[in-house]
Amino acid sequence: MVRRDEPDDDLSVHELIDGPTEVISADALAAVRAAGRRHDVSVEETHDLSGYATGDLSAHTGRARVELSRMPAPGALYRRALRDAVPVIGRSRRPDVAPEVELAVAGVTVDRAHLAEYDRVCGFRLSDTLPATYPHVLGFPLALRLMIGPDFPIALAGVVHVGNRITVHRPVLAGETLDFVTYAENLRPHERGRQVDVVLVGSVGGEEVWRGVSTYLGKGLAGGGGGRRDPGERPAPPAATAHWRVTPRVGTDYARVSGDHNPIHTSRLAARLFGFPRPIAHGMWSKARCLAALEGRLPEAYTVEVAFKLPVPLPTTVAFSATPAWDFALHDARTGRPHLVGAVR
Repeated sequence: MVRRDEPDDDLSVHELIDGPTEVISADALAAVRAAGRRHDVSVEETHDLSGYATGDLSAHTGRARVELSRMPAPGALYRRALRDAVPVIGRSRRPDVAPEVELAVAGVTVDRAHLAEYDRVCGFRLSDTLPATYPHVLGFPLALRLMIGPDFPIALAGVVHVGNRITVHRPVLAGETLDFVTYAENLRPHERGRQVDVVLVGSVGGEEVWRGVSTYLGKGLAGGGGGRRDPGERPAPPAATAHWRVTPRVGTDYARVSGDHNPIHTSRLAARLFGFPRPIAHGMWSKARCLAALEGRLPEAYTVEVAFKLPVPLPTTVAFSATPAWDFALHDARTGRPHLVGAVR
């Protein structure tokens, strides 16, 4: 395990793991274990660890862990991603495997003013218990840092967020301090390119309390073969239980509180460059808004999974529906076109 300050944007995943090291004696390792501490040796204390390498450098996961001293700044990460999208100067990517690394940041605290603003933007009530989607926002810069690395198999520019699954193991309080780990797995072909899962895990005192899995689609020619399937006749949308007017401010407000400054959500020009006639709402805003509508009825521990369908253009009016079996959906209020389908289990 390696601990370092926030890495330079130009470093690859493998460069993150490299650095000054020294052999740790067997006596030193035994002393650490006897003290009950996690094996977390700082850069200054280590040199060549090859004598201890087993190919399993992160607690039986097969991934090497890189610990950052602080959460990365998302603005700089997006600038790096935009530069990578430019032909010639952009960095090449490995198309065949997910990166064999996980990034970690410890000691993340909640800014209550920021939490209150997030609650306002997404429709949650003010509470000392974090909404299920809020840890995603806290850890998003770490996941973004993983995704801009040259070993990540999908270029960030133009990536499509197609699904998200969150598991809340217990209520997480605003006064608790969280540790985050993120990694990618399950790279697989798709008829429109390929998909990969980015996992973000939040822990308190060594106990996993929250887990999020975001599925991203990278469009391209290396798909699973064949053309797109005929979707067939679209079923009629369920009866709406609420209608929400979604204004362009949703894009800018959510970008500010989430740190997700992808310009397709805030800029008409950027949206058009990626094939959208106008900016679109963040998928995670849509999920959060749906959960806010269910607030007060959710259990203390649950999993909520959504599939993002058609983008929510800004502005528009959407129809929300929910069933007693905890299925819910978001549709265009005028046409019935689906934006999101989800379930709580």
